Amino acid sequence: MKHIVIIGNGISGITAARHIRKRSNHKITIISGESEYFFSRTALMYVYMGHLKFDHTKPYENNFWKKNKIELVFDWVDKVESTTKSLTLRMKGTIQYDTLIIASGAKPNRFGWPGKDLKGVQGLYHKQDLELMEQNTKGVQHAVLVGGGLIGVEMAEMLLSRNISVTFLVRENAFWSNVLPLQEANLISRHIRSHHVDLRFENELKEIKGDSNGRVQSIVTKSGEEIACQFVGVTVGVSPNISFLKDSGIATARGVLVNEFLETNVPDVYALGDCAERTYELPGRRSIEQVWYTGRMMGEIVAQTICGTKTKYEPGPWFNSAKFFDIEYQTYGQVGNELKAHESEFYWEHSSGTKCVHVIWNTMTREFIGINTFGIRMRHEKFDTWLRAKKSVDFVIEHLAEANFDPEFFTRYEKEIMLQFNEKAVLAH
Repeated sequence: MKHIVIIGNGISGITAARHIRKRSNHKITIISGESEYFFSRTALMYVYMGHLKFDHTKPYENNFWKKNKIELVFDWVDKVESTTKSLTLRMKGTIQYDTLIIASGAKPNRFGWPGKDLKGVQGLYHKQDLELMEQNTKGVQHAVLVGGGLIGVEMAEMLLSRNISVTFLVRENAFWSNVLPLQEANLISRHIRSHHVDLRFENELKEIKGDSNGRVQSIVTKSGEEIACQFVGVTVGVSPNISFLKDSGIATARGVLVNEFLETNVPDVYALGDCAERTYELPGRRSIEQVWYTGRMMGEIVAQTICGTKTKYEPGPWFNSAKFFDIEYQTYGQVGNELKAHESEFYWEHSSGTKCVHVIWNTMTREFIGINTFGIRMRHEKFDTWLRAKKSVDFVIEHLAEANFDPEFFTRYEKEIMLQFNEKAVLAH
């Protein structure tokens, strides 16, 4: 019987533990200093907004872990000694392992702006960030958010739920235009502004100013404008949380370097989730993918390998989903922010300006490459199947209704989409 130690109790570490337990009687220990029990990180915003209590974010009862013989250690790992297979904990001494799984997640990026350490300046990723935000936003009238992306939108929605006005500084010329095509970036930009967010493009932070008590009182942009505020949300992405691995012998770059089996350069050491960086190519996928479902998939894969069935991490076509206030977003396959030389596109937008479909295909072969949908729920299984089968764009448009996942009584738009697609095809000829 091995002793398997997992650093981190997020979705990747917990999934690994659950699947190892299903397949074996190995001793399992999970170490986390963030929270005593596993919780749903994506639900943190709803705790702040009053929709949930923190206990509601825990998928399992507290007795689940004891019942399944999974030991939980509430502590931080300060050091890893891979030669002696030991970990140094901040409060509880050392712990030995036979197999180590590093699932330590990520941390908000912090750039070197003057004033970045003032009270009232923070990111949002950990449970502690949520608790800090509760303290930092008491009595606040105006907040400035720096950087775009999904965490920024979440933070804006959270602040507005407490009647805190928001100025949002975005470096690009439209919201998330470094990821989304301009059509979708403009749609989301309009939608964010419709929620009374002061959204400012091509704006960057230069400095954060504090008062005599060391609390933020304003920010200065690179153009020289000063904006009064009592809270600054830093939402400029996240980076792998790996500083505790210094001098461990475990190879790192931006994240912990892993092969196709999620193995590190050190025997019996694996890395998963937001902190893992692949050393091999997967077509259409980034080397670090900090999304919920990839962490879950990695956890399942590592459990199989550790329990005797060595399995490669092969996640298949890219997909993701998110929410921009009340508009749901899904993407399947590859839809870049700019068309490549061999690509063609079809973009449909509803007259409301809150729903759209953007389809990309290979110009020469007409092979379906990817789709973005906003405001219309689509079924992942269908697009995954069509992408793997290399279906044509004509097939996808013709069968789009089969992929619709909206509830009963929702308006359906497939006929309108197909009609416009066919009209544009005729015009193209």
